[in-house]
Amino acid sequence: MAVYLKSYRDVASFTPNKFNPVMLGGSERMKAVLTCLEPGQFIPVHRPGVDMLLVVLEGEGRIVAGEREEDVQAGTTAFVPAGETRGLRADSRLVALHVVSPPPTEADHVEVFARLKQGSWK
Repeated sequence: MAVYLKSYRDVASFTPNKFNPVMLGGSERMKAVLTCLEPGQFIPVHRPGVDMLLVVLEGEGRIVAGEREEDVQAGTTAFVPAGETRGLRADSRLVALHVVSPPPTEADHVEVFARLKQGSWK
């Protein structure tokens, strides 16, 4: 994938039914996504085998990171190592930079898809 040199505001986009991951770039070692959520939308709590760095750029919400659950806002950063639980829920329109290494496999997302189908954050 090409080098990314834009403002995140130029590519942020939202969908009405679930969070919208906008691919920013990736390689075999890392994946960077702009995660866009409307109020009430969420990334279900799950436990993938990848490291994650999340930086909230805009908005407010709640994060599960390992054993912790806390409010987040613009400027909040979270690092969650592989194998630890993580999830994000938006209380307002929320945009976050979401970097994972290595890129997740379909197996890493099975729990996410199942919980989205159930409409369950936790």
